[in-house]
Amino acid sequence: MKGYIKLENEELFEGTIETGEQQDIYGEIVFFTGMTGYQEVMTDPSFYGQIVVFTYPLIGNYGWNPSDYESHHPQPAGLVISEASPDAFHYEADQTIKEAAEHAGIPLVTGVDTRTLVKNIREKGDMGAVITTSPAEADPGSYEPIGSKMLIDDVTIQTPETIGDGEEHIVLLDFGYKHSMAHRLKEKGCKVTVIPYDTDKREIASLHPDGLLFSNGPGNPKQLHHLLGHYRELSRLYPSLGICMGHQLLALAYGADTEKLRFGHRGANQPVQDTATGRVFMTSQNHSYVVKEDSLPAGEFTVRFKNINDQSIEGLSHTSHDITTVQFHPEAHPGPADSEEILDQFLEHLKNKGREKTYA
Repeated sequence: MKGYIKLENEELFEGTIETGEQQDIYGEIVFFTGMTGYQEVMTDPSFYGQIVVFTYPLIGNYGWNPSDYESHHPQPAGLVISEASPDAFHYEADQTIKEAAEHAGIPLVTGVDTRTLVKNIREKGDMGAVITTSPAEADPGSYEPIGSKMLIDDVTIQTPETIGDGEEHIVLLDFGYKHSMAHRLKEKGCKVTVIPYDTDKREIASLHPDGLLFSNGPGNPKQLHHLLGHYRELSRLYPSLGICMGHQLLALAYGADTEKLRFGHRGANQPVQDTATGRVFMTSQNHSYVVKEDSLPAGEFTVRFKNINDQSIEGLSHTSHDITTVQFHPEAHPGPADSEEILDQFLEHLKNKGREKTYA
């Protein structure tokens, strides 16, 4: 059926609604620049509540398979594609992208001039939008901004779950984690216990972690301001790695500030430079918020990584505690594995800590 995407600034884009019920769907409209990785994008909890526009003109040609899920089900409020492949050509595929969206109950809008739509978002920023069949009646201005919503409760794990049985035990605080994080650590010989983001210190201590991983997640990190002292204390007790939302939360916990980008970094090709070595990584990213460099408290963090395109902070190292943070995704799904060594360095820190205990 004919459908429309109506933006908060009243711009209107016409297309065809391929899936979903005939009701208005509100969300924050954002765009993703990767040529592949649409299944990982569609199941990444960091996209929860957003209408995702794919910039690449043809999406879906390798279909949808049972193994590349980043969570248990698709997460966005809606999908916007110029052309959706009607067939799936990969040998593991068991659905087309349209079938996957239909099965998940997510509206899929095709035939949209995504180039013009993305140019609009780049110029005016991420904003509220509505997928509708009645544009005259729809009011995208009534959409509650994601920055004021508490989304993490909808995506965090409810009860702890353990993955793997390796020697190093990583406790993963779940703000909406991507499954590839835990599975990549499992492949590296770790035991990973995923816990709700608000688990108390005593329960974490009872798990006897070697280190903590603060995961990615959707929305505004300041929604968790009441837990920042808790995260600061935990990161002083255990070697800690923060990824994406986890990076922002650890920075906030030590007194820094965050702000929302005009339009976020969402793609598999963001260039990031290691300030210590000068080396450049191509990274996978999905975030709206960044840590403000001029807000970093003196003597706490040094800036380890920077985004080459806009010079935003992409990672921090604490000056006295074993804390590393990265804004990008070193587990890299979708995207290149250039920065996977971040995980290796974190695990090496854990092993060194273990040796210190042995010889103490």
